[in-house]
Amino acid sequence: MTLVETIRERLNEVYPIEVTNVEAVTNEMYRCKAEEETYYARITNYKTLDEQAEEVRYTEFLRNEGLGTSPAIASLNGNVVEKISLPEKDVLTVLYEAAPGRHLPRSEWNADVLKEVGREIGKLHRASKKFEKTHPIQHINDWHESGEYDFLTYIPEEEQAIRAIAEEVHSTIRNLPKTDGNYGLLHGDLWLENILVDDDRRMTMIDFQDCEKHFYIFDLAVPIYSAIEYSFPGGGNIVDYGREVTKAIIEGYEEENDLSAEMVEKLPLFIKLKELFEYSLMHMYWDKEKLTEEQMRIMNHFRMRIERNHSMIEEKWLTRT
Repeated sequence: MTLVETIRERLNEVYPIEVTNVEAVTNEMYRCKAEEETYYARITNYKTLDEQAEEVRYTEFLRNEGLGTSPAIASLNGNVVEKISLPEKDVLTVLYEAAPGRHLPRSEWNADVLKEVGREIGKLHRASKKFEKTHPIQHINDWHESGEYDFLTYIPEEEQAIRAIAEEVHSTIRNLPKTDGNYGLLHGDLWLENILVDDDRRMTMIDFQDCEKHFYIFDLAVPIYSAIEYSFPGGGNIVDYGREVTKAIIEGYEEENDLSAEMVEKLPLFIKLKELFEYSLMHMYWDKEKLTEEQMRIMNHFRMRIERNHSMIEEKWLTRT
């Protein structure tokens, strides 16, 4: 029996649906067909059962507050997180209804769409504050407790300049004053791959697996960074595109939530944190003995940009008019 056949069998044992086909999307996410419906099973031990259960409570709360999130399907045992046995290990499973909408092609990630992204993030953080007042966080960790932020563990010792920048950025952000207004539970990885858009421009946020307690501004830094890094369609000036993206997301956010001038000024710092995070992940997950030419190109691109301490956004873009 193949892995996907085993997964289908296990899902049918514990969930109140009849899964007829399972297809791997990633090594942790599986698309499941059941009659005319589509579901997605997340199968991973990336986080503990308690962390994943708290994550689902969070996303269900957000959905009840009117935000677009995918409903989780309770098992026959009444659990939103279930243990299932695969040939080599036991794993945790969460089964979600497929989210409505589609991933927009990168050419459509323009200022109008990104302003709506900013609005959705503003609503998300407003609801997150409400959630934390009624559901004190017990299992979801602060950002710096994640091993993926242990930059000095993964960035090679010979890259002294980058290690020094990484240590300074990490330390500076850890020591920023935290308040109820600037720090709390957030998505942590909101970019074009984790937002679906329907024909009426309604947005559904998916993949809350990286939700964490962090400075709220980080949820703005991620889509700004990602849009500039991955989504510029060409046919214009990338500096103009970066400025438009940055202003659009901030303006959209401020229509739904407060954003202090002090935290806006720190946006370049949090974009640098995201950039270092991505660079560290390359060292963490890529086999440096078997790097492809494309991986080598990407790594060198990041290395050069970080060593030069290049900022992806300009301070003048953050000036309010």
